[in-house]
Amino acid sequence: MLHNFGSINLDHVYRVPHLVHPGETLASRAYRVGLGGKGANQSLAMALAGGQVSHWGRLGRQDAWARDRLADVGVNVAHVSLVDEPSGHAIIQVDDVGENAIILFPGANHGFVPSELASLTASAQPGEWLLAQNECNALPELFASARERGLSIAFNPAPMTDDVVWLPLETCQLLFVNRVEAAGLVGLPESSDAQALLAGLRQRLPDTETVLTLGGAGAWYQSGKAQCYQPALPVKPVDTTAAGDTFIGYFMTARQEGMTVADCLELAAHAAALCVQQSGAAESIPRRTDVDQALSQFRATRSS
Repeated sequence: MLHNFGSINLDHVYRVPHLVHPGETLASRAYRVGLGGKGANQSLAMALAGGQVSHWGRLGRQDAWARDRLADVGVNVAHVSLVDEPSGHAIIQVDDVGENAIILFPGANHGFVPSELASLTASAQPGEWLLAQNECNALPELFASARERGLSIAFNPAPMTDDVVWLPLETCQLLFVNRVEAAGLVGLPESSDAQALLAGLRQRLPDTETVLTLGGAGAWYQSGKAQCYQPALPVKPVDTTAAGDTFIGYFMTARQEGMTVADCLELAAHAAALCVQQSGAAESIPRRTDVDQALSQFRATRSS
């Protein structure tokens, strides 16, 4: 079982011709409200991939439908609390080329207290995985409690903030970062090439496995001096909102199934490629049958 300490948000999504500029008023061509939050997206991706995942989260009582949505796809929601606070939510712009800009209000996601964290980690078994992102509070206390319980920690420091550099990242077994997050952690320009970023991460966190996702430039896995590269797939993106979360959820499921690193990367890349061809966040995450079919077709084409 993987335990995901993660945000649950309501996504307010606006389709716009371009991302709004400062001082500009821009009409939206479409609007919808859906389930989102990096935590919820990653739990959904794991469940849709066939993984075993328990979500640890907080949600406004009036938004219990979001918890039901997680449960409907197989996420264990026994530790999703309904509270008398506003739920976290995001204002998302998506433009005509699939790029997005997001304003995030943390809401209930920032209401965790130490006693609640101790109860959550006590519900896990030593040796199980804890996955976390940077959209919930109390991460230092969570990491300490998880290590004391003997859990393996996977961390995705998104959204990247100044506080991340002060977290005890050396306690993490696995780190998922994109270019911006990697550059922020190692103090390099975002324009740095992949090998420079990986070298910086290896120097800072020599005992932590790293997955560096680079969008159209593919993804790298690194453990010590060992590396594995997964090329990007040639697809035209419609909406990239949940692509990184889909990648992480599928990667962790593949790891749960005992796949090799190369196969974990390949499965995750195909899932993310299907995701970006659909609009939305949670609703764009593909099911495992569709990903397996796409992967089989790709392998057949490559071998012919």
